[in-house]
Amino acid sequence: MHAAGAYNGPMSQPTLAFRNPPDWSKLKVLKWIIPAVLILVMGLTMYYSVPTDSQGVVLRFGKFSSIEEPGLHFKMPFGIDAVETLPVKRQLKLEFGFATQGATNRTQHSPSRRTWDQEKSMVTGDLNAALVEWVVQYSIDDPEMFLFEVRAPESTLRDLSEAVMREIIGDRTVDEVITTGRQEIEDRAKLRLSKLAADYQLGIVIDQLQLKNVNPPSAVQDSFNEVNKAQQDREKMINIANGEYNKIIPRAEGEAEQSISEAEGYKLKRINEAAGDVAAFSSVLVEYLKAPEVTRKRLYLEAMAEVIPTLSNTWIVDKDVTQLLPMVQSSTLGGGK
Repeated sequence: MHAAGAYNGPMSQPTLAFRNPPDWSKLKVLKWIIPAVLILVMGLTMYYSVPTDSQGVVLRFGKFSSIEEPGLHFKMPFGIDAVETLPVKRQLKLEFGFATQGATNRTQHSPSRRTWDQEKSMVTGDLNAALVEWVVQYSIDDPEMFLFEVRAPESTLRDLSEAVMREIIGDRTVDEVITTGRQEIEDRAKLRLSKLAADYQLGIVIDQLQLKNVNPPSAVQDSFNEVNKAQQDREKMINIANGEYNKIIPRAEGEAEQSISEAEGYKLKRINEAAGDVAAFSSVLVEYLKAPEVTRKRLYLEAMAEVIPTLSNTWIVDKDVTQLLPMVQSSTLGGGK
C-alpha cells in the first residue's frame, strides 16, 4: 500500500522552451535591407518628368503647390508631393454624334453608338428634325482652375456644348441648318460656348467649333437630296446665264463705244473738210473779185487739166461739126486719135 498521492513511476525529463537557438545573423541582414528599400523608394519618388507639350501641377498633401514647365524636376518623396500632368500646349477636341478611331483623349467622344445617335438628333425652329455632327477644339489655359474649380471640366464642357448647339439649332429652320446658315451657327455657338466656359471657370479656352455632317433624318433624306439637287441645278443655270450675260454685254458695249468713236471721228473729219473747202472757196472768191476774167480762165484751165486726163478714148468736137466719121477716118489713117 502506498500513501495517497504518492507517485512511484519514473521521473520525466524537464523540457526546454527553445529547442534551437535563434539565428541572429538573419536579423542583422534584415536591419540593412529595410533602410536600403526605404532609400530606393525615396529615390524613385523624388523626381518626375514633364513632356514638352504639357505642364506639371504639383500638389502637396493634395493642395496646389506650383506649376512646373517641361523637363526633369524633383519633388518631396513618399507621396507627399503628387504631380498632375496637363497637355496645355496641345489642342484637344470633343466629338459629338460620331467617333474617330484611335482617340487619345478619354472624353473625346461618347462611349456608345446609341449615345452618338442621341447627341446628333435635334429639332429645328420650324419643328423639323436634323442630324447634326460637330467638333469642339479647345485647350487648357489655366491648369489650377482646370483641376480645382470644377470636378469634371471636360465632361462639363461636353454638356455645355450640347446644350448650346441644341439652343442655336432650335432657333433656325432646317434649310438654314443644312445649307445657308452653317457658318453663322458655328460662329454663334463658339461665342456662346466660350462665354459659358469662362463663367463656369473651367480653365479652358475654345479654339474652334466646326459643324461636320448635317443631314435630315434617313427617312426623308432621299427626298431632301432631290430638292437640294434641284436648287443646285437652279443656281448652276443662273450662274451660266450670268456668265453669258457678262460675256456678251461687255462686248456689245465695246462695239457700241467703237461705233460711237468712229462716228465722232467721221464727224470731225467732215467738219474739218467743210471748213477747208470754205476757206479755199473764200480765198478763190477774193482773187476772183480782184480779176474776174483772169480768175475765171485760170479756174477753167485747172478744171480741164483735171478732167481731160480721165477722158480716155473720148472725142471732143465743135458743136458745128456735122460729119464726125470722115474726121475719125482721116485722123485714124493719119495715126492720130
